[in-house]
Amino acid sequence: EGIDVKPFYHPDEFEILTEASGTMATTFNICQTIYAADVIKSNKKAINSISRGAESIQFIVPEENKPIDSLLKGIDLDKIPIHFILEFLSTDFTKQLNAINSKAGIYISNDIIGNLARTGNWYSSNKEDHLILESILKNSSSINSSLGIDTSLYQNSGANIVQQLAYAIAHANEYLNHFEESINTQLTFHVSVGNNYFFEIAKLRALRILWKTLAAEYNLETDCYIFVSPSRRNKTLYDYNTNMLRTTTECMSAILGGANTISNLPYDSLFHKTNEFGERIARNQLLILKNESYLDKVNNPADGAYYIE
Repeated sequence: EGIDVKPFYHPDEFEILTEASGTMATTFNICQTIYAADVIKSNKKAINSISRGAESIQFIVPEENKPIDSLLKGIDLDKIPIHFILEFLSTDFTKQLNAINSKAGIYISNDIIGNLARTGNWYSSNKEDHLILESILKNSSSINSSLGIDTSLYQNSGANIVQQLAYAIAHANEYLNHFEESINTQLTFHVSVGNNYFFEIAKLRALRILWKTLAAEYNLETDCYIFVSPSRRNKTLYDYNTNMLRTTTECMSAILGGANTISNLPYDSLFHKTNEFGERIARNQLLILKNESYLDKVNNPADGAYYIE
């Protein structure tokens, strides 16, 4: 990261002591990510996950023709926030989601720049994608967040922490600069967290500071929403149980850094198809951190630690 870590940090490092961050570590949601290829199976899986401790659901939707009513059937939308990652760009699909009455919240990650960076192509074309996204933003008044920034793309591609933050804010600035007055929604940053424990805590806190700095330039007062999952870059095929240790510390960084929602990575996700055991263990890691490790007791435990500050 280009940062020389000193052996000891103390108040003399600061001309002015930092203010309280305002992070809410106690309120993070445990999320289950489901690839919604089969709507009926995905719905049953979501309901089962909720009964086993998941507090929110993220659906990865591959096609526009998936019936939303069937996908969300039986889910208490007053208590369970629903996140959508769409592998397409559609105003009509957004209108259907906008019509859903959900007190807990609907979050959609529409990210045309992220798709361009990931695949090398627009969904249709530069101009067409921006027109569709503008229409989506205008038709998402009931949706908590309809615009996403895929920061995990940069982490999993090998960017260091400073680069990840720089690219994420530049990425967000492209949208603000283009749409400006049309953006009346909260932005969601999808972030991958690596194994540099204290630096990753600092990364999430720095991201909020950077977003507020950028948003102020556009006279926006909304805070960003941070959705975190562990990195894929450091997961091993051969000593796969080590992955559980790595995802545990990475989830701890996410919690202490103030993530809003965390979806853990199953320890066997690199070499197995999704399976009940791997997903249950991943979910239970977060349940233990939240309910048995006292991480649900203090909102901002990292505040005042001179090293992190």
